[in-house]
Order: sequence, then structure tokens, then C-alpha cells
Amino acid sequence: MDEVQDTDPGGLPVTGRRMRFLQGEPVTEPLPIADSLRHTPYRDPRTMEAPEQEASVRGALELSVRVGELLLRCGAGTRDVEAAVVAVAAAAGLRRLEVDITNQSLLVQAPTPAGVPVTLLRVVRSNTRDFARLTAIHGLVEELVAGGIDDVDAATRKLRRIQRTARLYPRWLVGLGYAGLAGSVCALLGGHVMAIVVAVISALVVDRIGRALGKRGVPSFYSAAAGAAASVLLAWLGYLVAIHGWLGLSMPPTDFAYAVAAGIVVLLPGRAMASAVEDAITGYPVTGAGRLLTVLLSTSGIIVGIAAGLSFTLRLDRALDLDLTAPKALSFGSEPAVLWLRVMCGAIGATCSAVTARVQPRHLLPAGLLGAIGLFLSGGLSSSLGLGGFRLGATTSIAVAAIAIGIAGRLIGLRLGAPALVLVVPAVSPLLPGLRIFRGMYDAVTGSIVGNSVATQGQAVSTLMGAAAVALAISTGVVMGDVLSAPLDRQALHRRRVRRR
Repeated sequence: MDEVQDTDPGGLPVTGRRMRFLQGEPVTEPLPIADSLRHTPYRDPRTMEAPEQEASVRGALELSVRVGELLLRCGAGTRDVEAAVVAVAAAAGLRRLEVDITNQSLLVQAPTPAGVPVTLLRVVRSNTRDFARLTAIHGLVEELVAGGIDDVDAATRKLRRIQRTARLYPRWLVGLGYAGLAGSVCALLGGHVMAIVVAVISALVVDRIGRALGKRGVPSFYSAAAGAAASVLLAWLGYLVAIHGWLGLSMPPTDFAYAVAAGIVVLLPGRAMASAVEDAITGYPVTGAGRLLTVLLSTSGIIVGIAAGLSFTLRLDRALDLDLTAPKALSFGSEPAVLWLRVMCGAIGATCSAVTARVQPRHLLPAGLLGAIGLFLSGGLSSSLGLGGFRLGATTSIAVAAIAIGIAGRLIGLRLGAPALVLVVPAVSPLLPGLRIFRGMYDAVTGSIVGNSVATQGQAVSTLMGAAAVALAISTGVVMGDVLSAPLDRQALHRRRVRRR
């Protein structure tokens, strides 16, 4: 009896015993917008009835695009903005939605029941870190997704109230936050009392310079350069005062570098760097490239300012024979007291950084806790205190600390009703490579002044590349931590939604 054969769509005979793994994959279809939220805090939204008129579709789109615009203005990442826009649209009853976020523009489109596309565009030309407002928007989206708001008009009114709310904390308190961050970083690096005082004053002056230049429309490149140059000059003046004993405080030559490095930390675009790497990793290459260019320009401004300030101060130093030097390497002792000092400085620095980002008061303590954890891991894993004698390199330990901060930041933030970056960005601020950037520019500038340019130029390039590696380790570690924690937040998310209902 002959074996029965079938034919494939092309008319060629195939056996009934053809192995399944040789069959082709099904045709890829677009995912429903609700399914695209499965890895976000807005998964499984409770949707309203689908709008039946063009005006209703336009109202739902208007709410979505306003939420996305305000999130961009407050400093949210592209992935978080897209997730919030899609969640609002899905909760409002839209079944199909196209979202395109390219650097500063936000474009959304949805069809009406008659098939006519409705398109809205918003352009965000400036942004600032306002994490309290960002948290309020996150709460609004959570309430919509949980079904706590069953009307688009009610959600729109609530969004308008969020827009009109005054910014949290007065400006002088934000300036003090920068000063506290600079002082804690200086103490973290090993600076003495005089260096800490100089770092605090430098941060206040740099903040004032940035505000004054920003009001006059000066681009951020020049503001960063002016602030970095001022930080170097103030550190040199503090060193000059200390060696003459005018205030009764001592300042070793190495403290000059610590004071400058602490002042630089308040200028480093840490959040922009993290956003650029996150966008590039998560599928937004154009936006990531645009943000990365902004980061490079801001960092270049800092480097130019350091170079100008160092050129001036080192020439004066040679003329006055002050014997100013910078430390060749940053090293911490292996004593537990040093590690706990780092932990304390990390907590203080993260809390002060949270104030500068206008984080809500109830989130200051968790941000400080995450900062302490990050410094504990980065210090313990790179010293003899590692588990079982296991010791990691400095950059690797910072990456591990960033991963831990990313995981804990998302889980803790979700329980507190805040997006992860509200806690993560302040927590990683004390880890930013301010000293390495200063050391690289010190090698480059002293090489041209002292005359040993070949060796020091090579050291400068190597040190600056190390600083870039640290910044990349922080950014990629935070993103990895957020991705790893996504499957773990389902229970906390369910509890919050039950409370909201």
C-alpha cells in the first residue's frame, strides 16, 4: 500500500511525518497596545469603553500626549515615557496606537471608528529634573490603569492640577543640596576639613553661575565650562589660604584634587548619560544618539573649564613655588572604618542629590539608603572585605553596585508609588567619576606646562577612558537591574492596585 502524501502550499509533496522543527514560523502580527505593557509597571490595564466618536478619540490622545510631554519635561527616559503614553491610551479605550519619540518630539496617532487617523505632535525644547511632579504623573497613570478613574475628562483635570502645582523645595534649598553632595563626595574621596569647606563653597558658586548664565540663555556647554573653571580656581584659592595658615586649617596638596573633583560631580550629566545608554540599549538609537551628543558636549565643557583653570593655577603655582600636586591614584584603605565612612558619605550624598532633583520628602530616606548600599558594595567588593576573599576591580564593583541599585530602586519605588529613576538617579550620584576626569585633565595640562608631555598625555587619555568606562558601567548596570527586577514586581503591583480600587 502506497504511503499517502500531502502537498504544501507550493504544490510540492511532503510526508505526513515531516518533523515539526522544520516548519516555518507564523507570520508576525502587531501586538495589541495592552500587550506591549507586559514588562512595565502598567501591565494589565483596566480599559474603558472604546470611544465611538472622533472627538472622544482626540480627547484620549490629547490626554496621552500631555502625559508624555510632561514626563519628558521632568526628565523621564524614553522607554518610561512611551510606556506611560501607551498605558493612558489603553486605559482610555484606544485599541490601536502609534507612538514615535525622537529626542525632543513626541508623535502619537490613532484611528477613529471610521478609520480616519488622528495625529498629535508635541515638541519639548527644554527639560529639568522635577521628580516630585514626575512621581505625581506616575501616580495618575497608575490610577488610570487600576480603574480608579473612569472618565478621560476627570483625568485631564487632575493632570492640569499637577501641571499647575508649584515646584517642590525653594531654590536656596536646592543649592544647599548641591553643596551637601559636593561635601560628601569630598569626604568620600579622603579630603580634610578645609577641602570639604572649599568643595561646599565651590558647589554653591557653581550653582549660582549656572543659574545666572541660564537666565541669559547661555548654552549649557559654556555654563559647564565656566563652572568647572570656577571650581578649580576656588580650590586653588583654598589651598593658598591653607598653606599660609590664615584660617588655622591645613590642606595637603592632594586635597586640591579632591576639592575640584567634588565640585565637578555637581556638574556631571549623570541622568542624561543614563538616559542615553538606556535609550540605545532598549531600542531608541536615534534618541540615544541625540542625548549622548548632549552628554558629550556638556562633559567637553567641563573638561575645557578644568583645562583653563588648571593652566592658570599651575602657572601661578610654579611662579609662587607652592609645589601643588594631584594624587596619582585614588585608593581607600581596607579598614572597616573607612568602608563605613564611605557608606555614610554615600547616604548623605544620595539624599542631597535627591533634594536637587526635587524628590518628594517621603522618598529621601529610601534614596539615601540606596546610596549607602551602592557605596557599600562598590567599596566592599573592590577591597579585601569581599566575600571569601573574592575581590573585584574598581569598575566591575561599581557595575555590580549599579545593578543592585537598579533592582532595589524599581522594587522599592513601586511599593512607594514612584518610578524607579526617582530613587536610582540620586543613589548613583556619589559613584560618578569626578576625580578621574580631573586627574586626566591634570595629566594633560601639566604635561604641556612642565614639559613631560609624551608620558602624561598617554596617562591623560587612559584616565579619561577609565572615567568613561565608569560612567558606562553605572548606566548599563542600572538598566540591567531594572530589567532583572521586572518579573519580581508583580505582587507589589497587585497590592497597590487593590488599595487604589
